[in-house]
Amino acid sequence: MLKRFKPLYIQNRFFYVCMALIVGFIFSFVFPRWFEVMKFLLLVFISISVLDGAILFLTKTGIKAKRQLPEKLSNGDENEVTITIENKYSFPVFSKTIDEIPVQFQIRDFKISKKIDQFDSKKFKYNLRPTERGEYVFGALNIYVTSIFGLIAKRYSFDAEQMVPCYPSFMQLRKFDLIAISNSLNQYGIKKVRRIGHTMEFEQIKEYVNGDDIRTINWKATAKKNQLMVNQFQDEKSQPVYSIIDKGRVMQMPFKELALLDYAINAALVISNVALKKQDKAGVFSFSKKVENIVVAERRTSQMNLILESLYNVNTDFFESDFGRLYSDVKRNISQRSLLLLYTNFETLDGLHRQLPYLKALASDHLLVIIFFKNTELDHLIDSKSETVRDAYDKVIAEKFAFEKRLIVNELQKYGIQSILTKPEDLTIDTINKYLEIKARGLL
Repeated sequence: MLKRFKPLYIQNRFFYVCMALIVGFIFSFVFPRWFEVMKFLLLVFISISVLDGAILFLTKTGIKAKRQLPEKLSNGDENEVTITIENKYSFPVFSKTIDEIPVQFQIRDFKISKKIDQFDSKKFKYNLRPTERGEYVFGALNIYVTSIFGLIAKRYSFDAEQMVPCYPSFMQLRKFDLIAISNSLNQYGIKKVRRIGHTMEFEQIKEYVNGDDIRTINWKATAKKNQLMVNQFQDEKSQPVYSIIDKGRVMQMPFKELALLDYAINAALVISNVALKKQDKAGVFSFSKKVENIVVAERRTSQMNLILESLYNVNTDFFESDFGRLYSDVKRNISQRSLLLLYTNFETLDGLHRQLPYLKALASDHLLVIIFFKNTELDHLIDSKSETVRDAYDKVIAEKFAFEKRLIVNELQKYGIQSILTKPEDLTIDTINKYLEIKARGLL
């Protein structure tokens, strides 16, 4: 019997009415005529409360609800969750939805209130933005239902213990999926790069159309056809492109709740897809004390799934990264000249100089691009107005660190090593720009 009323919850309105009745009975001691009125009101209140509970509990299944989750969550992006509530009661109800969201989000005040007409249904959505990869467990979906009286609520629970894995940002992957074959790249912030020379393979002769390079006009074919004909070339294909992710302690620095490591993983996923669209071979691996999570650069239909599963399990180990071990493993395992996109971070020129011999050795065998990050918090500090001596001191120190980042770029350039100094949120765009520039200039 008690189990039947376990979902019963007394609402605040019930206690407010009780307090009003108590105050009324107190006044009835001073005004005796009020006593009979208060007894009648108490009887009405008890009757309505019993009626309220009866109409909610006599219907066994008054509410049906369902939570629709994505198959997997995209890290760092807004992921949509849909809840559908169906009212089986023969009267309108007021619902309060409390979803048990995974602990990683630390959301403790989730509540959505809706009025649902009789035999009607409501669908509503909310977004979640995960900031770490792994398993996210959703608890029960709790629906608290009240009638128009609002004295008693009945709780319904659905969809207990649903687990959803969180993968690197595949939403970014979809966003840039057509970037390699689209001619209108400016809307994404991708710059157009002028081709220098012809490091491409001849494909065919075709009729001239507006926009074709007039330097590719084939005059012999033009004379035969009596119309302008041009040589068409295709990019050199099947060049290995490796995304190398530093998972040492320097990559755990957070920006907008997302670690630098996750920004690098998301960018590596996108650039791998772009490389495959450009008919190149894409591969990834990570390193810290040793090289791990290796996916050899290939061009096959299952390559993106292999890369996604490999990046899903990459986590920092908080060690100092061993660039010497990285060089020896690359030297031993990658024989063909490749494009190496190395995601790491250098805060000082001294930090770069400790690793520079290994970077120069890598650049002698491969086309190496060092990708590291601007500290956007320093930019905010530099742009702010100094009001005290302490503020001025902090601003000078921030400018010193920002200037040292630019010195690192110049130092790498001095040894012929290409680099990208980027804001974390611009990492994907800047990496794609650099890759397209390398392809256009035939540097690989």
